[in-house]
Order: sequence, then C-alpha cells, then structure tokens
Amino acid sequence: MNKLVFTKSALFLRIVFLVSVFLILVIGGFTYRHISNLTNSTKQVVSTYKVNVELEQVISYLKDAENGHRNYILTKDTTHLDPYLTARENVNESFAELKEIASHSKVQEENLKILSRYIDNLFRNFTQTNAFVENKLTLTEEFKSNFFEEKIIMDSIRQKVNEMIEIENQELKERQKQYQSNLQFTPLFLYLLLLFTLVLIIISYNRISNDFKNIKLFNNQLSIFKEATIQLESIGKHGNWVWHVDTNTFTFSDNLYRVLGENPGAFKSTLKNFMEFVHPDDKQKFALDIDEMMKTEDLPFTYFRIIKKDGTVRHLKGYGKLLVNSDGDKRVVGNITDISDEIENYLTLEERNLELEKNNAELSEFNYVASHDLQEPLRKIQTFISRLEEKEAKNFSSSGVQYLERINAAATRMRLLIDDLLQFSRTNKPDKEFVETNLNELLENAKQDVAETIAEKDALITSDELPTLSVIPFQIHQLFLNLLSNSLKYSKNDVVPIIKVMYSKVNSKDHSNLVNVPKSHYHKITFSDNGIGFEPKYAEQIFELFNRLHNKQDYSGTGVGLSICKKIVDNHNGIIIANGEPQVGAVFTIYLPV
Repeated sequence: MNKLVFTKSALFLRIVFLVSVFLILVIGGFTYRHISNLTNSTKQVVSTYKVNVELEQVISYLKDAENGHRNYILTKDTTHLDPYLTARENVNESFAELKEIASHSKVQEENLKILSRYIDNLFRNFTQTNAFVENKLTLTEEFKSNFFEEKIIMDSIRQKVNEMIEIENQELKERQKQYQSNLQFTPLFLYLLLLFTLVLIIISYNRISNDFKNIKLFNNQLSIFKEATIQLESIGKHGNWVWHVDTNTFTFSDNLYRVLGENPGAFKSTLKNFMEFVHPDDKQKFALDIDEMMKTEDLPFTYFRIIKKDGTVRHLKGYGKLLVNSDGDKRVVGNITDISDEIENYLTLEERNLELEKNNAELSEFNYVASHDLQEPLRKIQTFISRLEEKEAKNFSSSGVQYLERINAAATRMRLLIDDLLQFSRTNKPDKEFVETNLNELLENAKQDVAETIAEKDALITSDELPTLSVIPFQIHQLFLNLLSNSLKYSKNDVVPIIKVMYSKVNSKDHSNLVNVPKSHYHKITFSDNGIGFEPKYAEQIFELFNRLHNKQDYSGTGVGLSICKKIVDNHNGIIIANGEPQVGAVFTIYLPV
C-alpha cells in the first residue's frame, strides 16, 4: 500500500515537472514570438517611413530638375541645368533604395516599375525640350506640346507617388493594429501561464513536503522494523541473505554469521565462503539447489546441514524469493533458519508416537483378549445357574431363589458389558478399509438384527433413500444398529414406537451445528423417535463411556452403545449430535463429509 502511494506521488511529480517544463517552453516560445513580432513591426514601420521618405525625395529631385529646366528655358543660362543633371543620378540612387525596401510587396514593386517609366518619359521629354531651346524653336507648336506634356507626366508622377505613400500608410495602420492586438493578448496569456505554473509549483511543493513527512515516518517505522527483525533473527535463529542478480553478489545479515557460529563480517559474503560450512554429505545437493536458483531466480525450501568450526553439526532450512524494484533491479531475498531443535523435537515426538501406538495396540489387544478370556468363566457361571434353576430351585428357600435370580441377572449384564467392550475395542482399531457401500443395505441389515424387537413392539420405521458412500461397512452397520436399538429400548409403554430416518445433503455455511469444520458440504442422516427422550443438558454426556441416564432396573444396558456411535462417526471424520425433550422423543443427527 505504502509502495503504491509513493509510486503515485513520484508519478505525479514527474507529470508536474514535465508540464512545468512544457509551460516554460511555451512561455519562452510566446516571448520569442512576441519579441520577433515587435522587431518585425518595428522593421516594417521603419521600412514604411523609408519608402515614404525616398518617394518624397524622388519628388523633390524631380521638382529641382523641373525648376532648373524651366529656368534654363527662360534665361538660356546653362548653370540652371545643374539641378537637372544631378537629379537623374539622385533619382536612380533613390530608386535602387526603394526597390530593396519595397521588395516585400508585389503591388509596390509594380508601382515602382510604372513610376520608373514615368520618370524615364519625363527626362526624355526634358532632353527633347532642351533640344528645342538650343535650336531656338521655342515658339513652335511642337515645343509647346512637348512642354505641356512635361506637366502631364509630372502630375502622373505625383499621383503615383501619393498612391504608393497611401498604400504604405494603410499597411502601416494594419501592422500597428495587429501589433496592438498581440501586445494586449500576449501579456495576459503569459500571466495566466505563469500563474498556472506557480500553482503547479505550490502543489508540487506541498506534495514533496508531505512525501518528506511520510518518508520520515516510514524511515522511523523501518528502523523499528529493522530492530525488531534483528531481535527476531536472534531469538528465532534466523539469518537473512540477498543475492543481487544483476551483479551476482551476495549480502549476509549479521545474524547469518551468528547462525554459522561466526562473528558478523568474519568473512566476505560470497557463495564460495558459505559453501565451506555446508556438511560434506549435503554439498552436492545444496550446490544443485543453488544452480537451480541461479537459473530460475527462485529458491524453494531446501534443507541441509552445516558444520561449525567447533565441530557442531546443525540442521538448516533455506528459502528465497525474487523481488524486482521500480528500477527493474532483480534481487533474490531469502533466509536460513536453524531447525536443529525442531528436528530433535520431531524425532522425540516420533519416538513417543511409536511408543504410544505400541501401548495402544497392546491395550486394545489386552481388552480384546481379556474380554474373550472373561467369557469362558462367565459361560460356566450361566450354565451352572441354569442347572440350579432346573434341578435345585425347589430346594431353595424364597430368599435363595431371589439370590439366584439376582446372580443370573448380574451374569447376563456382565455378558452384555463384555460384548459391548469387545465392540468398542473393534471400533478403536485404525486399520479398517473404506469401501463404497450402499447405506440402504446397511440400514436394512441393522433392521433385520432387531426384527424380533420391532415385531414385539409393533414399531414403525420409515427411511429416506440413503446415498452410496465410502465407509467402513461393519462400523456404519453397528452405528445404525445401536441407534435403532436405542430408540426401541427407550420407547414409551403402550405407545407404538415411530422411528424416522431422514437424509439430505447440506452446506456447512447454512448450519449452526457445522462451525469450524474442514468441509463445505456434508451428508446429513437423522434418526428421530417418539420415545421417552432426555433432558437437553445431557446432550453431550450421553456419548461418554459407561454413562447412563436411567436406572438399570428400569432399562437394561451398559452405557457403551452411544459411545460406540460417537467413536464410529469420529472414525469417519464426521459429527454426531443428540437433541432430546422428555416424553417427546430424541433426535440423533449424523454429519458425514462429502
């Protein structure tokens, strides 16, 4: 989560930085453009003024030439021809300047060509008029016509010059208007950009400030975590290592050295130095595991032994996992753990388990043999009791007959108890095989076993269709038999026993009885009756061995039957629950995993 926050923050700062750089470039571009426009506008204004000045200069030169020419006509004094002679040269220089300045405008270039033709015509006319004066033909009609033509040409020149000046002035106004528009828009735009950039800088500053606070907080947490990790390493006998994949170098924690029986930094953290501590019998396997780690960049759990310098052999467990940081650097981070104590505890536990299994087997064998050995003298006792009842009963007093009946009842109960103990001993044996079995057949077999009692009490038994499950057949048969016998035994006097066997498949999430169970679905089998029932507070007690809720004079039994039921259900990883209500009946619910 923290890594994600820092990643987003770094991404945000990168974006802000790029946007700020972009805005600075935009501002610089607009500033450059504005300065360029200003420079161009200034150049254009200067150009316009130069064009106007040069045009005015051309008019001035032509006027001087015209005045000098007229004075020469009137006075015949050749000194008046000096302005006329220098005007042509001056006009040519001005024209050369005008062509260079006005080259930006096609219209003005065309106007200059027309103006040039007018001037050429004017000077040509001047030359012709001078010829008339020199030849004293000033009174001729040709002279007058030629002289009048000079005036027309001069007026045309003035008109063209005024037209060109007007064009330049109009362009100047347009340029000034555009310049003013740029001048008004550009500062506002630049101001807004600068303001936005300032806002970004403030936001970035706040984010950086918050990041520094978070980094400081996380550094404190990391310091605490590091200290806690060091302590845990020492307590748990752990040691951390890091393999830097890109540089193929290793880093060992201080406690890794201690696990090896060395002081921190006692040797350089290399794989070769570590291999010197590995037990010779485990070196080949350990080397293969490390080679596989080098290929896959991952180290599953590996187990090996080390030999410390003092000769002590310790059992270690190693593990590593690949981590890739945001810069793409690969590291396999792992640890080793000293599991010598766990190995010793495991071996001790295995030894005790074997001993316990042996004792249990001997105890079960003892119970089985003892029960068998008890049956022989018990059969003799019952045989002699039977003979006494047949041949000597008439010689007994009333007290003797009563004692004989009590001896017979005790012997019968002793025989039932031995049979139940034998049955309980059989259910304790774990070596029974699970077989796919139709439970309907087992239920029918159990009903046949108590058919005499069912007929005697005229009991009514109904059952749903039961499934085929993988079970221990004789145990499930015993389970059904004990539950049927229990319902028949504790039925009400003068009331027809009704026993219902119901089945359904249930989800553990939907049943409060199935809490913290390993499976999600169970087979539910319910045995319900209308017998004498029992108090709900005895719902768990009735499954205890030799526990009875009723007087043995009222109801026969040994208190082992329901204990056998509980043991059988436990053998099938199931659950059995009892519910009862006095004089209403009892319900036994069995849950077997799917």
